Amino acid sequence: MRFVLALSLALPTLLPAQQVDTLSSGTTALLQAVSLPAPGVAWVSGHRGTVLRSLDDGATWTARPVPGAERLQFRDIVAIDADTAWILSAGNGRDSRIYRTTDGGARWTLQFENADSAAFYDCLAVLDARTAVAFSDAAHGRTLILRTDDGGTSWRHLGADAVPAPLEGEGAFAASGGCVSSFGPEHAWVATGGPQARLFRSTDAGRHWTSHETPFVRGSSAGMTAVAFRSPLHGVAVAGRIDAMNADTASAAVGFTNDGGVGWTLGVRPPRPGALFGVAWARDAADAPIIAVGPGGVFVSEDAARSWRVVDAAAFWSVGAREGLAFAVGPNGRILRLRF
Repeated sequence: MRFVLALSLALPTLLPAQQVDTLSSGTTALLQAVSLPAPGVAWVSGHRGTVLRSLDDGATWTARPVPGAERLQFRDIVAIDADTAWILSAGNGRDSRIYRTTDGGARWTLQFENADSAAFYDCLAVLDARTAVAFSDAAHGRTLILRTDDGGTSWRHLGADAVPAPLEGEGAFAASGGCVSSFGPEHAWVATGGPQARLFRSTDAGRHWTSHETPFVRGSSAGMTAVAFRSPLHGVAVAGRIDAMNADTASAAVGFTNDGGVGWTLGVRPPRPGALFGVAWARDAADAPIIAVGPGGVFVSEDAARSWRVVDAAAFWSVGAREGLAFAVGPNGRILRLRF
């Protein structure tokens, strides 16, 4: 959705996870998305056309710029290995684009450029090397979901019979790259907001979608912001009031599903004010810690959101994790590495 993302003031690091390190990114841009596709490999993207890659678990970062995209806001990035990655820029009209690289960011191919001034693309998910989906805020009375099954050579909008009809003003929040998520080659989800907080779900590789009600905070500028699954059935989602993102204390901000997103159980929100923008499981395991981030900081729960501890009180926009390693990213090029 088209919301201005104001910055919070940074505060000192508080309680650690198992190990917490502040990393040098080499940029002062607002970072909004992170992808950890393989051991040692991390990709990050953000404003001012920023794309970074690390091949050493974040010890060093290398810029992988997209020529001619210096003013774009790359609010989502999904990589499948050290060489192949997709990035999505969010914005009005032609500022919404999808690029792909197959050589580690040395070259980028523009695969999609939005020609509809009413559309605003928020997030994407990659189900396998050939299949991906991207979601836009509703436009012209349509729910807009793009899909490719040829690696992005061609992207097509799904027909109205394959997607839920939109609510007036419905869209997603392009805050963390987490509003569209996938697990494996068949399952994908879209977390929406404004005026409600509906979850769209696909179990056939993004060809068809169903809509499910959730108990999360809702409003014209509120709703779900990110969702993450550790299996086709077990997921966690976060939410918030984006129009009060620094001061939000909505209680319906964290929830869990054990049936693929059909039903949800709310947990306790983290202790600091602020909408939640991103969420991740530290591992794909039932006892995995959960990491949530937002303008209020970085938070970890090891008891299914019954309680939280503050890892860092600075503002962070997105988090990604793989096999006990997580990266949180945010304003001023901020990258925090957590080991569990």
